[in-house]
Amino acid sequence: MASETVLVDEISYPSKITTTKPLSLLGHGITDMEIHFLQVKFYSIGVYLEPEVVSHLQQWKGKPAKELEGSDDFFDALISAPVEKVIRLVVIKEIKGAQYGLQVETAVRDRLAADDKYEDEEEEALEKVVEFFRSKYFKKDSVITYHFPANSPTAEIAVTLEGKEDTKYVIENVNVVETIKKWYLAGSRAISPSTISSLAANLSEELSK
Repeated sequence: MASETVLVDEISYPSKITTTKPLSLLGHGITDMEIHFLQVKFYSIGVYLEPEVVSHLQQWKGKPAKELEGSDDFFDALISAPVEKVIRLVVIKEIKGAQYGLQVETAVRDRLAADDKYEDEEEEALEKVVEFFRSKYFKKDSVITYHFPANSPTAEIAVTLEGKEDTKYVIENVNVVETIKKWYLAGSRAISPSTISSLAANLSEELSK
């Protein structure tokens, strides 16, 4: 039976995917920016989580979505919950891999520096991530997937480009891995308010069951 899909800015996301376990699409949104009064959309985001993530968020049971959306503590608990997480980006506005890599590098480096965790090891790990993206070209509908296993400090990036074999890279630096999670999931500090709002709404609903 075909899995249901959810449209995120006209891009179809399956409502469930299976990695080592079945994961549910519990948040989605886009990144965008206003440039000369025009809304420019960069990519859509789908956040897949193990459904049992709610068992790690019980202290927020019964709270309305708006309250969760404004609670960075809630999103910190979500990030640290020992469940599998997948963040899938689908490109809307084409971009060179070097440009996307630079965005990752800047976002992660600035956050790590603010937390006083940016050392030589982090710099080296980030350079390898940038290098992985550099040779790629992301046309519309290219897919970038970040996979965070439940009980591992690593993350795997997979890139799907039209007509090419998927390429993968594993990040092993725990601080870089955590910071990428925060870039996409850390409440008011995350890159996509629409994704955070969607996560809050869906998790509030799951927590009220």
